[in-house]
Amino acid sequence: MDTAGDGVTGLHLAVVNVYDAIILDVMLPGVDGLSLCRKLRQEARKNTPVLMLTARDTLNDKLRGFDAGADDYLIKPFSLEELEARLQALARRAQHGAVNRLQVADLILDLDTLEAHRAGHLLSLTPIGIKLLALLMRESPRVVLRRQIELELWGDDPPDSDAVRSHIYALRNAIDKFHSPKLLHTVHSTGYRLTYSSETS
Repeated sequence: MDTAGDGVTGLHLAVVNVYDAIILDVMLPGVDGLSLCRKLRQEARKNTPVLMLTARDTLNDKLRGFDAGADDYLIKPFSLEELEARLQALARRAQHGAVNRLQVADLILDLDTLEAHRAGHLLSLTPIGIKLLALLMRESPRVVLRRQIELELWGDDPPDSDAVRSHIYALRNAIDKFHSPKLLHTVHSTGYRLTYSSETS
């Protein structure tokens, strides 16, 4: 087990070594945890599972962590038992090749190539569509609130009120128009969810 007291050292260790998982604190000197994770994913192309630690517990903070490439998020204070359990779960997923692939029914999103397939067919998605799909798949089968979608896609400066609806419409056409069963469901006055079966529509 290696440790680093700053982001620069941590990034170097993460790039040159092979680990089962990385515990990453958001508040690191030098290079903060979010920037480190983003560099690890986008520049170094490392797929090591990352568990992000932070005292920030707002939804926006969590979404930024996942957007940076974190696989899991643990809020301080936490028990060592929970930390160990989450690390073991991440390691198991990595061993089975599931860390960088999301799947709901026959819909698959490769987080490395950012390509989505349904029943083996490549789907044509915009960058926002991919980001929206990743959020819905990570949360599946839970309902994702409209506000959560806005924060994921545009942060604190969302466009007009119909923007979410427009992107959901385009995503639904891409994943459900030519396939069955329908996976993307609207939960009236609340949000959306991606699931194999639902009473909503």
